[in-house]
Amino acid sequence: MRRIKLDRIDRRILRDLQETGRMTNVELARRAQISAPPCLRRVRALEEAGYIKGYHAELSAEALGYAVTVFAHVGLSSQAEQDLRAFEDLVKTWPRVRECQMLAGETDFLLKIVAVDWDDYQKFLTSVLTAAPNVSHVKSALAIRTCKNLPGVPIEVE
Repeated sequence: MRRIKLDRIDRRILRDLQETGRMTNVELARRAQISAPPCLRRVRALEEAGYIKGYHAELSAEALGYAVTVFAHVGLSSQAEQDLRAFEDLVKTWPRVRECQMLAGETDFLLKIVAVDWDDYQKFLTSVLTAAPNVSHVKSALAIRTCKNLPGVPIEVE
């Protein structure tokens, strides 16, 4: 990956793609106030430099039957690097875990987990998560509602 120095146009392209990833190159170029061919070259350069990691659709968990979101604070018995990596590798195999962050402090990992309902989460908790090697404790926090859920990072254009 080669790094590139971002100018105002690159930042505008990144901001617009992050906010509305499903637009044509022509529309993206119009928003960036450049023509389409150089816009496409810039997007490809931003991808190659690692600024753009991928594209995806934002799906509705509720519409797909996942009515419950839980944040699980997971403590491990051992924080040796190989044990941390083993837990991370295991978490990657669990589709209902949508996010996993290793934390500093009292909690070792914070997991964002989706479930059909509370009973579905409890089954996952007791048969999968707490049964996993090296897991010493789990504290669950049920999300009541989401008032903000923005992807990515803030991008200053001007």
